[in-house]
Amino acid sequence: MSCENTLCWYELIPLISFFVLRGRCRNCKTRISIAYPLVEMTTGLIFGALFLKFQDIFFISTRIFTITYAYYTLMFSLLLVIATYDLRHKIIPDILSFVFGILAFVGLFFFTSYGFYPHIPSIFDFSGAVIALPFALFWLFSGGRWMGLGDAKLALGLGWLLGISLAFSGVVLAFWTGAIMGIGLVLFSKNYSLKSEIPFASYLFFGAFLAFILDLHLFG
Repeated sequence: MSCENTLCWYELIPLISFFVLRGRCRNCKTRISIAYPLVEMTTGLIFGALFLKFQDIFFISTRIFTITYAYYTLMFSLLLVIATYDLRHKIIPDILSFVFGILAFVGLFFFTSYGFYPHIPSIFDFSGAVIALPFALFWLFSGGRWMGLGDAKLALGLGWLLGISLAFSGVVLAFWTGAIMGIGLVLFSKNYSLKSEIPFASYLFFGAFLAFILDLHLFG
């Protein structure tokens, strides 16, 4: 980002290039953000965990597995992009929430949490939208101080992607994790206080992914 030098292919190998270059640009020696290898490692873990979740389908039908795997790796990769952007800039771009929401809505007709299965969704399948309601109310009543509207838009897509039970479990995990991390930051970091803004999309991503992979139905 500093010297704008065009990177070679061997400088773009996930994780390996970062450690071979010792975390610095080969051209100008500027330090490379640790965010790059962390995102690369997280992406690999996501892809691996999704394969394990759908591995039974792999041995039954390669075609169905490929469609299922492609869709969910796309969706959770997009979630990772949203979470990383929010963590860095404390805002969720509308275009990312819109694309994620549209893909999640379309997925209602073609996927369940168990894989590719074209069907006509029931009314209950659309009820995942209620997941966004608490976030919207938090934003409305606090004037944006408690929760950003971007979190409500993201929660809408999560409700459609996961279904109401898994999405609700993911949101609960997100709030628990966010509370623990927030308290820890306030107690042990001088840069944070009770009034500090905490990007919540990363916790929503973590909670949603954990609920999906482990098939967590905490309240059902």
